[in-house]
Amino acid sequence: MASTKVIEKIDPREIRRKLGLNQQQFWSALGVTQSGGSRYESGRNMPKPVRELLRLVHVEQIDVKNIKQEDWEVAEYLRSQEPELFKTLKKAARNRTKKAA
Repeated sequence: MASTKVIEKIDPREIRRKLGLNQQQFWSALGVTQSGGSRYESGRNMPKPVRELLRLVHVEQIDVKNIKQEDWEVAEYLRSQEPELFKTLKKAARNRTKKAA
């Protein structure tokens, strides 16, 4: 059986409009110029790193400016070496976020 790679279809124009942002505001949060973002919105192929940043910043609402390499390393360590602790911490963080909303 051949493996099929599923590429998540992201419509940046739709996401931007739902957020009520202009192109400059939306794309600058990803480090993309307004003109580059406009090309992606017009159908130009978006590189995977840009697509993932878009998902993290505008869909998941993660402020990537606050993420440090060591934070990522700790999360990866917990996920692989302490999976039960990772699940417990993840659940606690989600509950905290829900209560704050």
